[in-house]
Amino acid sequence: MKFLIALCFFMGSNAFAETVDKVVAVVNTEIVLQSDIKSFEKKIAQNGMIDELLLFGQKQEALKNNRKAQMDYLINERIIDSEIKRLNLAVTVERVEQEIRDIAKRNGVSRNEMVNAVKAQGMNISDYQAFIKNRIERQSLIESEISSKIRVSDEDVMAQYLRQNPNSDTGIYEYTIAQILFNPKKGGAESAKERADKVSSKLKSGESFETLAQQNSEDPNFSSGGLLGTFKAGEFSKEMEAAVQSLEVGKTTNVIQSRGGYHILKLLNKKIITDPKFEREKEKIRAELFEKSFQKHFKTWLEGKREDSFVRINS
Repeated sequence: MKFLIALCFFMGSNAFAETVDKVVAVVNTEIVLQSDIKSFEKKIAQNGMIDELLLFGQKQEALKNNRKAQMDYLINERIIDSEIKRLNLAVTVERVEQEIRDIAKRNGVSRNEMVNAVKAQGMNISDYQAFIKNRIERQSLIESEISSKIRVSDEDVMAQYLRQNPNSDTGIYEYTIAQILFNPKKGGAESAKERADKVSSKLKSGESFETLAQQNSEDPNFSSGGLLGTFKAGEFSKEMEAAVQSLEVGKTTNVIQSRGGYHILKLLNKKIITDPKFEREKEKIRAELFEKSFQKHFKTWLEGKREDSFVRINS
């Protein structure tokens, strides 16, 4: 009788052992169970709550009937879970509930209505809470480790816009300048240069550009203060543009020679032209550049963490 009882117990133990969940992978201190894979397969089949971040641009359908892709996804999840624990980023049940209430509010429904909507889609509310918890924790991890380190400058945005719109004036400098002109037709080039040098010396000693322009400019189209006009880069002579490119607003140049004679220029204003289309699209472009950079940084970060992690897949 004792032998029979012992045999029954032994057989019962074997039967029980066969129902025990199987560990299919170990990732640091985390494990992936056979039941995790089955649960994940069910989510995929039902288009359930899958973290798109870990799909790296692929469609969710790409995971169907692809055991390797499913294992990679679950291993990456466990690596992220390990980092969340290491950095102590776990959130409380209260924080999860607050997020669910906030989501309901943003959608103009009550919490109960949202819960019913979740159930109507065939989802268990506890699974939904777990999904929200994971999302909050991963967002904190990503902000800490990746997003906060990405910078998209205004120059990056403008450069991208110009690549997309090569004929746009955006990114081109516009200069407003005044001049004192010395015309070689009056006594020849040498005499004009001498007159220009004398006025240049007076400017350097502190005399008013506007007064000296009024008294000395030989421009037949002279305007008050010597105002010459506003020009985009490339719209006026190379010599004059080169002279004002590095000039501070309010400062004057040395004597410049061009085909029109000798000039002393004053830079009245300098700005980068931005067209309305750029102003409308720049934040969209910034978001696109950020997303592209984020995907690259996230993938590199995760690959590095995976290399540093202990990963064992059981056959």
